[in-house]
Amino acid sequence: MDGGVVTFIVAILIVAILVFISILLTGKRGHHFNMANYQAKFLEIENKLKQDNPASFMTTIIEADKLLDKAMIEMGVSGKTMGDRLKKIGGKFSNLNSVWRAHKLRNAIAHEPDIEISYRQALNALTIYKQALKDLGAI
Repeated sequence: MDGGVVTFIVAILIVAILVFISILLTGKRGHHFNMANYQAKFLEIENKLKQDNPASFMTTIIEADKLLDKAMIEMGVSGKTMGDRLKKIGGKFSNLNSVWRAHKLRNAIAHEPDIEISYRQALNALTIYKQALKDLGAI
């Protein structure tokens, strides 16, 4: 091989590497959360859930729902309500149906005065919210 061909190949490789690096540096990476804050807040919510305190069942679900909604808003997901935001961001969740179920349980708590929630339901909802926050990269 002559020197001109080798120089040409090296130049092409250098350009390709520079293009790759520039794509990585300028490409859209998505939102970066303050994970420590979200983790601390979710741990605080989890610690409020007490098996011998039925009132904690409802408050933890409401607080976890608010935290997930806050994460979606922080990501820039538009919508008037959390339901609107869930419709727009649905593909980000590993199990969208579960997130909807947990959110509907939250709505029932907020709008049905005589609703009773079990510890198991609350624990399951918290598990769903935790996974949803992980799916978004918040925790």
